[in-house]
Amino acid sequence: MRKIGISTKIALVAAFVVFSIIISIGAGSVSVRPGDIVSIIGNKLFNLPLGGDIIDSTVSIVWDIRMPRVFSAFAVGAMLSISGAVMQSLLQNPLASSYTLGVSSGASLGAAIIIVSEISIPVLGLFLLPITGFAFGLATVLIVIFFSSRLDSNLRNHTIILFGMVLSLFVNAILTMLSAYFSQHIQRLTLWTMGTFSGRKWIHVALLMGFFVVGMIAVLAFHRDMDLLNFGEEQALAMGVDTKKVKFILLLLSSMLTGASVCFTGIIGFIDLTVPHIARKIFGSSHGMLIPMSAFLGGGFMALADLLARTVLAPREIPVGAITALVGAPFFLWVYLSGRKKV
Repeated sequence: MRKIGISTKIALVAAFVVFSIIISIGAGSVSVRPGDIVSIIGNKLFNLPLGGDIIDSTVSIVWDIRMPRVFSAFAVGAMLSISGAVMQSLLQNPLASSYTLGVSSGASLGAAIIIVSEISIPVLGLFLLPITGFAFGLATVLIVIFFSSRLDSNLRNHTIILFGMVLSLFVNAILTMLSAYFSQHIQRLTLWTMGTFSGRKWIHVALLMGFFVVGMIAVLAFHRDMDLLNFGEEQALAMGVDTKKVKFILLLLSSMLTGASVCFTGIIGFIDLTVPHIARKIFGSSHGMLIPMSAFLGGGFMALADLLARTVLAPREIPVGAITALVGAPFFLWVYLSGRKKV
Protein backbone atom coordinates (compact mmCIF):
# COMPACT_ATOMS: atom_id res chain seq x y z
CA MET A 1 0.00 0.00 0.00
CA ARG A 2 1.29 3.44 -0.91
CA LYS A 3 2.23 5.52 2.13
CA ILE A 4 0.37 8.81 2.58
CA GLY A 5 2.72 11.80 2.48
CA ILE A 6 2.96 14.37 5.27
CA SER A 7 1.54 17.15 3.08
CA THR A 8 -1.52 15.01 2.28
CA LYS A 9 -2.05 14.29 5.99
CA ILE A 10 -1.87 18.00 6.81
CA ALA A 11 -4.34 18.76 4.00
CA LEU A 12 -6.74 16.12 5.38
CA VAL A 13 -6.52 17.62 8.87
CA ALA A 14 -7.19 21.10 7.42
CA ALA A 15 -10.22 19.73 5.52
CA PHE A 16 -11.48 18.07 8.71
CA VAL A 17 -11.19 21.36 10.63
CA VAL A 18 -13.03 23.33 7.93
CA PHE A 19 -15.75 20.65 7.72
CA SER A 20 -16.16 20.60 11.52
CA ILE A 21 -16.51 24.37 11.77
CA ILE A 22 -18.88 24.76 8.80
CA ILE A 23 -21.20 21.91 9.82
CA SER A 24 -21.20 23.08 13.45
CA ILE A 25 -22.19 26.61 12.42
CA GLY A 26 -24.80 25.44 9.92
CA ALA A 27 -26.57 22.68 11.88
CA GLY A 28 -29.21 23.29 14.53
CA SER A 29 -32.87 24.17 14.95
CA VAL A 30 -32.40 26.50 11.95
CA SER A 31 -30.24 24.96 9.22
CA VAL A 32 -27.93 27.34 7.36
CA ARG A 33 -26.28 26.44 4.04
CA PRO A 34 -22.46 26.68 3.75
CA GLY A 35 -22.81 29.31 1.02
CA ASP A 36 -25.00 31.45 3.28
CA ILE A 37 -22.45 31.15 6.11
CA VAL A 38 -19.70 32.40 3.80
CA SER A 39 -21.97 35.23 2.62
CA ILE A 40 -22.73 36.30 6.23
CA ILE A 41 -19.03 36.24 7.17
CA GLY A 42 -18.19 38.30 4.07
CA ASN A 43 -20.88 40.81 4.97
CA LYS A 44 -19.72 41.20 8.57
CA LEU A 45 -15.99 41.35 7.83
CA PHE A 46 -15.83 43.08 4.46
CA ASN A 47 -19.29 44.69 4.16
CA LEU A 48 -20.10 42.53 1.10
CA PRO A 49 -23.78 42.27 0.09
CA LEU A 50 -25.81 39.39 1.55
CA GLY A 51 -27.53 36.78 -0.58
CA GLY A 52 -31.07 37.67 -1.53
CA ASP A 53 -32.85 35.10 0.67
CA ILE A 54 -30.82 35.59 3.88
CA ILE A 55 -32.94 37.25 6.57
CA ASP A 56 -31.79 39.24 9.63
CA SER A 57 -32.64 36.47 12.11
CA THR A 58 -30.39 34.03 10.23
CA VAL A 59 -27.54 36.55 10.33
CA SER A 60 -28.02 36.94 14.09
CA ILE A 61 -28.12 33.16 14.66
CA VAL A 62 -24.91 32.59 12.69
CA TRP A 63 -22.87 35.64 13.75
CA ASP A 64 -24.03 36.30 17.32
CA ILE A 65 -24.84 32.80 18.61
CA ARG A 66 -23.27 29.94 16.68
CA MET A 67 -19.94 31.35 15.52
CA PRO A 68 -18.78 32.51 18.97
CA ARG A 69 -19.82 29.15 20.39
CA VAL A 70 -18.08 27.11 17.67
CA PHE A 71 -14.84 29.09 17.78
CA SER A 72 -14.82 28.94 21.60
CA ALA A 73 -15.18 25.15 21.35
CA PHE A 74 -12.39 25.00 18.77
CA ALA A 75 -10.01 27.05 20.96
CA VAL A 76 -10.76 24.98 24.06
CA GLY A 77 -10.33 21.68 22.20
CA ALA A 78 -7.03 22.91 20.76
CA MET A 79 -5.69 24.06 24.13
CA LEU A 80 -6.66 20.86 25.93
CA SER A 81 -5.05 18.76 23.18
CA ILE A 82 -1.79 20.73 23.33
CA SER A 83 -1.79 20.42 27.11
CA GLY A 84 -2.36 16.66 26.90
CA ALA A 85 0.41 16.18 24.32
CA VAL A 86 2.87 18.12 26.49
CA MET A 87 1.96 16.28 29.69
CA GLN A 88 2.14 12.84 28.10
CA SER A 89 5.60 13.57 26.69
CA LEU A 90 6.89 15.41 29.74
CA LEU A 91 5.77 12.86 32.33
CA GLN A 92 6.34 9.85 30.03
CA ASN A 93 2.85 8.63 30.87
CA PRO A 94 0.15 7.98 28.23
CA LEU A 95 -2.59 8.78 30.76
CA ALA A 96 -1.06 12.02 32.04
CA SER A 97 -2.81 15.39 31.70
CA SER A 98 -3.01 18.70 33.50
CA TYR A 99 -6.04 17.27 35.27
CA THR A 100 -3.58 14.85 36.90
CA LEU A 101 -1.88 17.83 38.55
CA GLY A 102 -5.14 19.16 39.94
CA VAL A 103 -5.82 22.04 37.53
CA SER A 104 -9.47 21.09 37.09
CA SER A 105 -9.94 20.45 40.81
CA GLY A 106 -8.43 23.81 41.74
CA ALA A 107 -10.44 25.68 39.11
CA SER A 108 -13.62 23.92 40.25
CA LEU A 109 -12.96 24.89 43.85
CA GLY A 110 -12.44 28.54 42.87
CA ALA A 111 -15.64 28.56 40.84
CA ALA A 112 -17.54 26.82 43.65
CA ILE A 113 -16.47 29.45 46.17
CA ILE A 114 -17.79 32.21 43.89
CA ILE A 115 -21.05 30.34 43.22
CA VAL A 116 -21.89 29.46 46.83
CA SER A 117 -20.76 32.79 48.31
CA GLU A 118 -22.61 34.74 45.60
CA ILE A 119 -19.81 37.32 45.59
CA SER A 120 -19.99 39.96 42.88
CA ILE A 121 -17.36 42.49 41.81
CA PRO A 122 -18.92 45.02 39.38
CA VAL A 123 -15.58 45.79 37.72
CA LEU A 124 -15.10 42.14 36.70
CA GLY A 125 -18.76 41.35 36.04
CA LEU A 126 -19.23 38.03 34.23
CA PHE A 127 -15.47 37.42 34.26
CA LEU A 128 -15.25 37.05 38.04
CA LEU A 129 -15.95 33.30 37.95
CA PRO A 130 -13.49 32.43 35.14
CA ILE A 131 -10.75 34.66 36.61
CA THR A 132 -11.16 33.04 40.04
CA GLY A 133 -11.22 29.56 38.51
CA PHE A 134 -8.07 30.26 36.50
CA ALA A 135 -6.26 31.66 39.55
CA PHE A 136 -7.17 28.66 41.73
CA GLY A 137 -6.23 26.17 38.99
CA LEU A 138 -2.83 27.76 38.46
CA ALA A 139 -2.26 28.05 42.22
CA THR A 140 -2.92 24.32 42.59
CA VAL A 141 -0.24 23.47 40.04
CA LEU A 142 2.25 25.85 41.66
CA ILE A 143 1.63 24.09 44.99
CA VAL A 144 2.21 20.71 43.30
CA ILE A 145 5.49 21.89 41.75
CA PHE A 146 6.63 23.57 45.00
CA PHE A 147 6.13 20.53 47.21
CA SER A 148 7.36 18.09 44.54
CA SER A 149 10.62 20.05 44.24
CA ARG A 150 10.98 19.99 48.04
CA LEU A 151 10.43 16.24 48.17
CA ASP A 152 12.55 15.54 45.08
CA SER A 153 15.14 18.12 43.97
CA ASN A 154 15.31 16.51 40.51
CA LEU A 155 11.53 16.94 40.03
CA ARG A 156 11.13 13.36 38.79
CA ASN A 157 7.95 12.35 37.00
CA HIS A 158 6.57 9.91 39.55
CA THR A 159 6.92 12.50 42.34
CA ILE A 160 4.96 15.10 40.35
CA ILE A 161 2.20 12.64 39.41
CA LEU A 162 1.89 11.25 42.95
CA PHE A 163 1.69 14.62 44.69
CA GLY A 164 -0.63 15.96 41.98
CA MET A 165 -3.06 13.10 42.51
CA VAL A 166 -2.96 13.47 46.31
CA LEU A 167 -3.63 17.23 46.15
CA SER A 168 -6.35 16.72 43.54
CA LEU A 169 -8.16 14.25 45.81
CA PHE A 170 -7.83 16.64 48.75
CA VAL A 171 -9.27 19.58 46.78
CA ASN A 172 -12.09 17.37 45.45
CA ALA A 173 -12.96 16.46 49.04
CA ILE A 174 -13.28 20.16 49.93
CA LEU A 175 -15.44 20.67 46.83
CA THR A 176 -17.71 17.77 47.86
CA MET A 177 -18.14 19.25 51.33
CA LEU A 178 -19.05 22.65 49.85
CA SER A 179 -21.61 21.00 47.54
CA ALA A 180 -23.17 19.12 50.45
CA TYR A 181 -23.32 22.16 52.74
CA PHE A 182 -24.65 24.56 50.08
CA SER A 183 -27.09 22.09 48.52
CA GLN A 184 -29.23 24.92 47.07
CA HIS A 185 -26.42 25.60 44.58
CA ILE A 186 -25.74 21.97 43.67
CA GLN A 187 -27.45 22.12 40.25
CA ARG A 188 -25.34 25.08 39.11
CA LEU A 189 -22.18 23.47 40.51
CA THR A 190 -22.95 20.20 38.71
CA LEU A 191 -23.63 21.92 35.38
CA TRP A 192 -20.40 23.91 35.60
CA THR A 193 -18.29 20.85 36.38
CA MET A 194 -19.66 19.00 33.31
CA GLY A 195 -18.77 21.68 30.75
CA THR A 196 -20.77 23.84 28.36
CA PHE A 197 -20.23 26.42 25.61
CA SER A 198 -23.70 27.89 25.93
CA GLY A 199 -23.80 31.68 25.97
CA ARG A 200 -20.28 32.25 24.63
CA LYS A 201 -19.69 35.70 23.11
CA TRP A 202 -17.03 37.16 20.84
CA ILE A 203 -15.17 38.48 23.88
CA HIS A 204 -14.76 34.88 25.06
CA VAL A 205 -13.51 33.89 21.60
CA ALA A 206 -10.92 36.68 21.67
CA LEU A 207 -9.64 35.67 25.11
CA LEU A 208 -9.57 31.92 24.38
CA MET A 209 -7.92 32.39 20.98
CA GLY A 210 -5.35 34.66 22.62
CA PHE A 211 -4.46 31.99 25.18
CA PHE A 212 -4.38 29.36 22.43
CA VAL A 213 -2.04 31.24 20.07
CA VAL A 214 0.34 32.46 22.77
CA GLY A 215 0.36 29.06 24.49
CA MET A 216 1.06 27.10 21.31
CA ILE A 217 3.89 29.43 20.24
CA ALA A 218 5.43 29.21 23.72
CA VAL A 219 5.19 25.40 23.79
CA LEU A 220 6.63 25.07 20.27
CA ALA A 221 9.70 27.02 21.42
CA PHE A 222 10.56 23.91 23.49
CA HIS A 223 9.76 21.27 20.87
CA ARG A 224 13.40 20.13 20.51
CA ASP A 225 13.77 19.81 24.28
CA MET A 226 10.64 17.65 24.42
CA ASP A 227 11.99 15.47 21.60
CA LEU A 228 15.15 14.88 23.63
CA LEU A 229 13.18 14.21 26.83
CA ASN A 230 11.50 11.32 24.99
CA PHE A 231 14.84 9.48 25.25
CA GLY A 232 14.81 9.85 29.05
CA GLU A 233 15.83 12.55 31.48
CA GLU A 234 19.43 11.39 31.88
CA GLN A 235 19.95 11.28 28.12
CA ALA A 236 18.38 14.72 27.69
CA LEU A 237 20.57 16.11 30.48
CA ALA A 238 23.66 14.69 28.77
CA MET A 239 22.59 16.46 25.54
CA GLY A 240 22.46 19.83 27.28
CA VAL A 241 18.79 20.09 28.28
CA ASP A 242 18.16 21.78 31.62
CA THR A 243 15.48 19.22 32.48
CA LYS A 244 14.29 20.82 35.71
CA LYS A 245 13.88 24.27 34.14
CA VAL A 246 12.23 22.93 30.98
CA LYS A 247 9.84 20.78 33.02
CA PHE A 248 8.88 23.71 35.24
CA ILE A 249 8.15 26.02 32.30
CA LEU A 250 6.24 23.40 30.30
CA LEU A 251 4.20 22.32 33.33
CA LEU A 252 3.17 25.95 33.84
CA LEU A 253 2.35 26.46 30.14
CA SER A 254 0.33 23.25 29.98
CA SER A 255 -1.52 24.14 33.16
CA MET A 256 -2.18 27.66 31.84
CA LEU A 257 -3.79 26.21 28.70
CA THR A 258 -5.94 23.81 30.70
CA GLY A 259 -6.79 26.46 33.29
CA ALA A 260 -7.91 28.92 30.61
CA SER A 261 -10.14 26.21 29.11
CA VAL A 262 -11.63 25.00 32.38
CA CYS A 263 -12.36 28.44 33.83
CA PHE A 264 -14.47 29.51 30.83
CA THR A 265 -16.28 26.26 30.04
CA GLY A 266 -16.09 23.90 33.00
CA ILE A 267 -14.43 20.48 33.07
CA ILE A 268 -14.27 18.62 29.76
CA GLY A 269 -12.40 15.32 29.79
CA PHE A 270 -10.92 12.82 27.32
CA ILE A 271 -9.99 15.32 24.58
CA ASP A 272 -6.58 15.85 26.18
CA LEU A 273 -6.08 12.10 26.52
CA THR A 274 -7.38 10.85 23.18
CA VAL A 275 -6.43 13.47 20.59
CA PRO A 276 -2.63 13.50 21.23
CA HIS A 277 -2.59 9.72 20.75
CA ILE A 278 -4.38 10.06 17.41
CA ALA A 279 -2.04 12.85 16.31
CA ARG A 280 1.01 10.84 17.38
CA LYS A 281 -0.29 7.82 15.46
CA ILE A 282 -0.72 9.89 12.27
CA PHE A 283 2.23 12.32 12.44
CA GLY A 284 4.77 10.61 14.68
CA SER A 285 6.35 11.83 17.91
CA SER A 286 8.26 14.90 16.67
CA HIS A 287 6.78 17.72 18.71
CA GLY A 288 7.31 20.33 16.01
CA MET A 289 4.52 18.56 14.11
CA LEU A 290 2.70 16.84 16.97
CA ILE A 291 1.79 20.02 18.88
CA PRO A 292 0.06 21.98 16.07
CA MET A 293 -1.62 18.87 14.62
CA SER A 294 -2.96 17.91 18.07
CA ALA A 295 -4.32 21.44 18.36
CA PHE A 296 -6.20 21.38 15.05
CA LEU A 297 -7.52 17.85 15.51
CA GLY A 298 -8.62 18.66 19.06
CA GLY A 299 -10.33 21.86 17.95
CA GLY A 300 -12.24 20.04 15.23
CA PHE A 301 -13.29 17.22 17.56
CA MET A 302 -14.50 19.65 20.21
CA ALA A 303 -16.57 21.61 17.69
CA LEU A 304 -18.29 18.37 16.62
CA ALA A 305 -18.76 17.26 20.24
CA ASP A 306 -20.47 20.57 21.03
CA LEU A 307 -22.66 20.16 17.94
CA LEU A 308 -23.83 16.79 19.27
CA ALA A 309 -24.31 18.26 22.76
CA ARG A 310 -26.82 20.85 21.53
CA THR A 311 -28.62 18.85 18.83
CA VAL A 312 -28.99 15.22 20.00
CA LEU A 313 -31.71 15.98 22.58
CA ALA A 314 -32.75 19.42 21.27
CA PRO A 315 -34.16 21.65 22.64
CA ARG A 316 -32.44 20.29 25.76
CA GLU A 317 -28.67 20.42 25.88
CA ILE A 318 -26.29 17.67 26.99
CA PRO A 319 -23.12 18.75 28.84
CA VAL A 320 -20.30 18.59 26.31
CA GLY A 321 -18.12 16.71 28.81
CA ALA A 322 -20.59 13.82 28.65
CA ILE A 323 -20.29 13.72 24.84
CA THR A 324 -16.46 13.72 24.87
CA ALA A 325 -16.48 10.93 27.46
CA LEU A 326 -19.03 8.80 25.57
CA VAL A 327 -17.12 9.16 22.29
CA GLY A 328 -13.61 9.44 23.67
CA ALA A 329 -13.53 6.50 26.08
CA PRO A 330 -14.27 3.71 23.55
CA PHE A 331 -12.19 5.43 20.87
CA PHE A 332 -9.23 5.72 23.23
CA LEU A 333 -9.63 2.03 24.10
CA TRP A 334 -9.68 1.13 20.40
CA VAL A 335 -6.53 3.16 19.73
CA TYR A 336 -4.76 1.57 22.71
CA LEU A 337 -5.74 -2.01 21.79
CA SER A 338 -4.92 -1.58 18.09
CA GLY A 339 -1.48 -0.31 19.10
CA ARG A 340 -0.89 -3.39 21.28
CA LYS A 341 -1.81 -5.77 18.44
CA LYS A 342 1.03 -4.37 16.31
CA VAL A 343 3.61 -4.99 19.05
